[in-house]
Amino acid sequence: MSQPRILIVEDEPGIADTIRYVLASEGFEPVLCGTGAAALAELATGNIALAVLDVGLPDINGFELFRKIQALGELPVIFLTARSEEIDRVVGLELGADDYIAKPFSPRELAARVRGVLRRVGKVRTTQSEPATPEATPLEIDEERRRIRYYGQALDLSRYEFGLLRTLASRPGRVFSRDELLGLIWHDAESIDRTVDTHVKTLRAKLGAVTPDFDAIVTHRGIGYALAEQLPAKR
Repeated sequence: MSQPRILIVEDEPGIADTIRYVLASEGFEPVLCGTGAAALAELATGNIALAVLDVGLPDINGFELFRKIQALGELPVIFLTARSEEIDRVVGLELGADDYIAKPFSPRELAARVRGVLRRVGKVRTTQSEPATPEATPLEIDEERRRIRYYGQALDLSRYEFGLLRTLASRPGRVFSRDELLGLIWHDAESIDRTVDTHVKTLRAKLGAVTPDFDAIVTHRGIGYALAEQLPAKR
């Protein structure tokens, strides 16, 4: 089995090299990037299992880079920062980061957290486990063809409906605010909250045509939207 590739986005060479060394010694394949732009380019070409993301980068704020990474698809992220204020930790976790560690830190502790996050999201198998048998899932997303199947039925989605459902499906149960969805999908300062509401309405109708007795999109009034944390095994 190939080693999980870990993207390290850190602009301080000494810290980056230390992380690379300890992750390599723990059986991972580290990939170093010193800027947000380089990280996005690497994500577009490589199979990355997890990102260790420094908040303080020279070309982009780490939280903004995190939003861009999540727009590309589901990826576990551990924030790494020199700032230890509680507000930074809270912001990172509320955005959806999987973990947060402040400098100075123990490289071995970071490696343990990487392994723990990967184990939680199912990207690392224990040595005793048998190869997993692929199971059909209610929601199947084909990134290359930009198609989504819902209980085996292909959905006829617009560009924005695809982006909306893909984003919600990246973290079932997580509530995305309207502002977050506007920034992640529309990238348009002139778009308004009603834009999100309108697309949620049309997307909900298309999902409802497949599962008329189950609403896959949960509305959190005054906050935003989430994909149901648990979709029925069968429709």
